[in-house]
Amino acid sequence: MLNSQRQKEITLQEELERRILYGLSCEWDLAVQELDSAYLEKLRKPLIRLHDMKSKWGYWSGEKREICLSRNLVLDHSWASVREVLLHEIAHQFAGEVLGLGNEPAHGPSFERACYLLRANPRASGNFRALDQRILYGSASPGDKILLRVKKLMALAQSKNQHEAEAAMTKAHAFIKKYNVANLASDENRDFVSFFVGKPALRHFREDYALSNLLQDFYFVFGIWVPVYVLDKGKMGRVLEISGTIQNVNIASYVHDYVQHYINSHWDRYNKDQTFSRYRKTDFAVGVIEGFCAKLKSQNRDQTKKKDKMAVVRIEDPKLKDHVVYKYPRISQIRGRAINMNRNVLNDGIGIGKKMIISKGIEEKGKDQKVLIDNPK
Repeated sequence: MLNSQRQKEITLQEELERRILYGLSCEWDLAVQELDSAYLEKLRKPLIRLHDMKSKWGYWSGEKREICLSRNLVLDHSWASVREVLLHEIAHQFAGEVLGLGNEPAHGPSFERACYLLRANPRASGNFRALDQRILYGSASPGDKILLRVKKLMALAQSKNQHEAEAAMTKAHAFIKKYNVANLASDENRDFVSFFVGKPALRHFREDYALSNLLQDFYFVFGIWVPVYVLDKGKMGRVLEISGTIQNVNIASYVHDYVQHYINSHWDRYNKDQTFSRYRKTDFAVGVIEGFCAKLKSQNRDQTKKKDKMAVVRIEDPKLKDHVVYKYPRISQIRGRAINMNRNVLNDGIGIGKKMIISKGIEEKGKDQKVLIDNPK
């Protein structure tokens, strides 16, 4: 007979998997809702289950009418990675049940068509690296050499010497722009990825939207709030999804987490007596982000006066725009309502934001010298 602790662990595992399966069902509904009604009439929701698999992330079985995903995938990887594989398997279902494969191979023209209609990644199967791993470790492209230097400069930005730290961060931004200017000048095809940053939630605060604008304005990604399953609530909510090259998404994801950590640590000190409410934290956080944006804009003006071609400016990437239009066919704006704010707390946040320096630690492992992103201190 199992002891009580072991029984609790089994019960928690079962509840977790039950929620995950419900979330996958919700994501299936979301994935197919953009399809034409003629397609939807032929497509029925399959059985979705989890299974221990080592050689693949998932599969579609037409005979059993089921999509099976790797238990390792859903338990050990991000929900964005899970969704990518799920979309791939839905494409297999769609190709078989709606388009009809005939004598085609599994990844033939019908499957490619299904992937296009569902915005699915045709490569997200087998031994293909999970999305979160691809973001973390990069793509082994020439651009990674520049971004490796960016990360080393961010490490220098941890210097206790304020001027040295500021110079390192400014130089890091210059190399980020250099990478993107080179991309635009080459006019070569670029692979774009989309990745969740921040935590999926039923509601988000003003600072979350301010932070998404910061990433778009200075870090060469496009952000949009998308519907997503919130595991701990068991309901659909929203999360910020950023799109861009793997290198830009890698940097922007780190900056997002760094700024959140910076806000939280400084708020704890600012509100150590716990005299302010959660709404005042929003004022403070928005102020921090505004202050940091003002700092970046000021650096841009200074560099422009010096005729520095690497000034931090927003660059429009037409290929990324095309990708966004394809991936998000229906984009609508979120309008906030008028709110009351504490101007003093906001201004204090602005002052602290102007002092923020994005820095990071790096660690190189093995002959491939993979760069691991550490949490900001």
